[in-house]
Amino acid sequence: ETWPMTLWGCAFEDLLARTFDYGKANVVDLYLEQRGWAEGATDRKYLAGLRSAAPSLFEVSQIVPGKSMVVRDLLSVSDPVTVREKSATRSLKPWDRIAVRVVKQGDDYVISGALLQFSSEATELLLDGLRHTLELGPRQTLNLTEDQKRGCAPLFANAWLFAELPKVLAPELPTLTNNNGDPLEFHDLRFPFAAGVLQKDVKSRLARHPELLTDGQKAWSWVTPEPATYGGPKGALAMHTTKAGQTVLGYLELKGKALILSVNSAERAVTGRKMLMSALDGLVKAPLTSIQTAEKAMAEHQEIPSDEVPPDIARQITHETLNRHYRETLDKPVPALADKTPRQAVRGAAGRKKVIAWLKHIENASARQPGSPMAEYDFRWMWEELGLLDERV
Repeated sequence: ETWPMTLWGCAFEDLLARTFDYGKANVVDLYLEQRGWAEGATDRKYLAGLRSAAPSLFEVSQIVPGKSMVVRDLLSVSDPVTVREKSATRSLKPWDRIAVRVVKQGDDYVISGALLQFSSEATELLLDGLRHTLELGPRQTLNLTEDQKRGCAPLFANAWLFAELPKVLAPELPTLTNNNGDPLEFHDLRFPFAAGVLQKDVKSRLARHPELLTDGQKAWSWVTPEPATYGGPKGALAMHTTKAGQTVLGYLELKGKALILSVNSAERAVTGRKMLMSALDGLVKAPLTSIQTAEKAMAEHQEIPSDEVPPDIARQITHETLNRHYRETLDKPVPALADKTPRQAVRGAAGRKKVIAWLKHIENASARQPGSPMAEYDFRWMWEELGLLDERV
């Protein structure tokens, strides 16, 4: 509901910065000339600063909630500046991107009232629009003058609007896949025991299978040492679980007189069925399968109240899990890094830039989990491990 007023504010600020009659007339100049006496000295200085400020796309860092933040202009080669700001610093997260005007006020900097937070989609739309309007090449570094940014002012609000409006008009869940690119769909296959078969018979056979790692007396992880080859749609969210450095394909559990195989795609259900029918030949019958879509699973999860876990325990478990995950990730190929590991990519200048962007992306995504222990996770060690701590500004 606040968006119409925010967009109106963007248009109004664009108007205040425009000149008419071949640069001889400006709304702010005329107002201060005719009605400036009605404003205080601070407001007059702010209006004059707003009149000359151009919008730009900034990256946010070093946030002090309720006080200040550091913003770096992504469209020009200039030093980051610290701006005084109360309300926005309470909701923004490190590495967020915002379109706004930075106004010098005495010895300090402040931001204008019309602030738009930019997603990656909105950022791409804006950059494409700027390159097209200014006739810049796709690989040419953007280093725009204040006049160029001021002349392109409407593009900022338009890029944001075209990226966000479809989400409001037709909200959709992101495409969910496993790490092979198979559509996420939860299959539980129940293999009944054949007549006279006991759990110890099945356990003995499963213990000899090379792709099964014991998770307890009656549970196993089905793993593969082969690296996953992602073949899913671009932009999908891929679910990837590992154990002992190997990709987990599913889980097995003995319950009563049946063996249950749980996997997250139809393709893995077919493969798992063949594997177990062969490995347990004569011990189990053909399975009965239950299927649940990702959407239904999430809906049911929201309806079921979870057990209360003390916040300190939840934070410790989450942070330990993230530590293990990201320790492994540093030595795994990452699609965003041209399928190089972060340690490999950081050795070259081009790869170093990609690693910095990747670190900012995962840190920002983690920070945008309100109320979750993930939001409190400190990524500083990863920057230090990769020799990039000086770039974390």
